[in-house]
Amino acid sequence: MAAAGTTIGVVGLGYVGLPLAVEFGKKYPTVGFDLSAAKVAAYGKGIDPTGEVSPAELAAATGLRCTTDAAALRSADFVVVAVPTPIDDAHQPDFGPLLGRERGQTIGGVLAANLAGSRRVTAGAARDHFLGFRAVTGRGEPFKAGGKVVKNVTGYDLPKLLAGSWGTLAVMTEVTIRVAPAPELDRTLVVAAGSIGECLALLGGALRSSHDVSAAGVDPRRGALLRLEGFAASVDARTRALCNELRCTPQEALEGGASRDCWHALASGAALAASPVVWRISVPPTDALQVLERLDTDRYLVDWGGGLVLAGFDLVDAQRVRAALTTGHATLLKAPAAARAATPVFQPQAPAVAAVAARVRSAFDPRGILNPGRMD
Repeated sequence: MAAAGTTIGVVGLGYVGLPLAVEFGKKYPTVGFDLSAAKVAAYGKGIDPTGEVSPAELAAATGLRCTTDAAALRSADFVVVAVPTPIDDAHQPDFGPLLGRERGQTIGGVLAANLAGSRRVTAGAARDHFLGFRAVTGRGEPFKAGGKVVKNVTGYDLPKLLAGSWGTLAVMTEVTIRVAPAPELDRTLVVAAGSIGECLALLGGALRSSHDVSAAGVDPRRGALLRLEGFAASVDARTRALCNELRCTPQEALEGGASRDCWHALASGAALAASPVVWRISVPPTDALQVLERLDTDRYLVDWGGGLVLAGFDLVDAQRVRAALTTGHATLLKAPAAARAATPVFQPQAPAVAAVAARVRSAFDPRGILNPGRMD
């Protein structure tokens, strides 16, 4: 909970910002800022022209002061920005104007989506490095969980809950993550192993070996990709031992920036940019070949040693894609706007699991004001 005297600022008093400011204003001194003098005047009279907030709720927010004076925000200890999000030509959120730089990832976004790069099989996902945070619920209640050391959790592990919640449970204002030093040498072996079955067999053999392969994937244009990292002498020795054990001869060895660029392109699905539809499919590595055969597409990338498949199509065809899986899940990563609106983006949950998820969201955000529609 916030300390006594904490003041919260909310920028943008629209259909998202006003309900949030009202909830804050019921418990804390709150400054609501909007450029529209007409809106601010109406709120001062206890009227919400949009009908989102009732006069009774406005009256109950005794700590809320609405203003068009931006200088009033200087008194706020926390500021929540609730304004329309600009989009780019691909209709993706563009926070560049807000952040004052070109659009890119943020730590908060990585944690909220629980992203994982190609090192997922050895280093884990974002949630595995998420130690603690401060956040504000949809009720307007500041809270904190976790800590700043590795062994810090007793009871409910809320950092694990928020990781992958896509911003639907709380707004994170501060996070603590575990970091590790960068390796001295980053090397990727490119092995033209032939068929996808042969490539997947090579990935499995590399990851089962004792040579600390940190990532393994397949780009059909190049072949199997195997990544080794660490001190230069160690990487050299492990490269020789791995190639001897797998009885393979790399056609190419990428190092430094070239190696990192290779894995960034694989994880981001750059080779599938021209595909109108892209699915992100997570399966047990042993199922990857069977799933690819059922999908019957020549536009694909494989990561996580076979545990992740990015597949490109011309049509969404969710029933066919999800029917190809015996276990795992398929997420619609890219599609035309109309197709996305008509297709569940995330793998449908079993009724019992969906009911639990709904109760959790309701506990944190009973009004459904945080990222509405994202998980539906």
